[in-house]
Amino acid sequence: MRPLILITNDDGFAAKGLRTLDEIAMQFGDVVVMAPERNASGTSHSITSARPLRVRTIKESNGLNVYACDGTPVDCVKLASEYFCPRPPALVLSGINHGSNASINVLYSGTMGAVIEATALGFPAIGFSLLNHNPEADFSGAIPSVTQIIATALDKGLPPDVSLNVNIPRLPADQIKGLRVCHEARAKWLDSFEKRLDPQGFPYWWLTGKFQCNNPPETSDQWALEHGYVSIVPIQPDFTHYSAIPALTNTFGHD
Repeated sequence: MRPLILITNDDGFAAKGLRTLDEIAMQFGDVVVMAPERNASGTSHSITSARPLRVRTIKESNGLNVYACDGTPVDCVKLASEYFCPRPPALVLSGINHGSNASINVLYSGTMGAVIEATALGFPAIGFSLLNHNPEADFSGAIPSVTQIIATALDKGLPPDVSLNVNIPRLPADQIKGLRVCHEARAKWLDSFEKRLDPQGFPYWWLTGKFQCNNPPETSDQWALEHGYVSIVPIQPDFTHYSAIPALTNTFGHD
């Protein structure tokens, strides 16, 4: 029996990156796609709890079932894995996102929220992002790397409780230098809210910002992307800073 691959994203079920990912995944197994009905970028790990979820069937055919859910990417993983997958997924994929999810962006990303949720549920999971925000972005340069990573993950597996945050530079395939396993670069967004007035004269605020990452080390994802490599960062649902436990135990005492 072919492996089952569950796919979601945060750009919505009609996004070009999602279509590219499901076409790649169908080479390896049966595919169930459950993606948000509309764009859900920046939703991180949010879930829908104050109202019911609704699902619309887009396509059901041999080896590919596609559904649109009016919830978040995390909702999609939770709901699809319980009710829409005929067997447990061998792999959960999210993306291909339109835009970077490297470094600090992983905290805000709905793409990666879905990946972390899948890992918490016990499924191996990978998030893919292309450094191109254009809705009509050319994903052809990403296809060889995405194909290679999926094949390797299915063949060799991933470590327990570890998922992958994969970012791909905006380059033709023959200009990508290879894959690099990295850590997140220390970076931040310099956010600002621009105050405006609506036509009735009432104020509203529009979030703007500038990404700042100065001199990323060669071991980081940002350096890899700037130098033409695909970055692969292992992440986990456990946010505990283990090395800080001894110092904090001394600071606060231990009963």
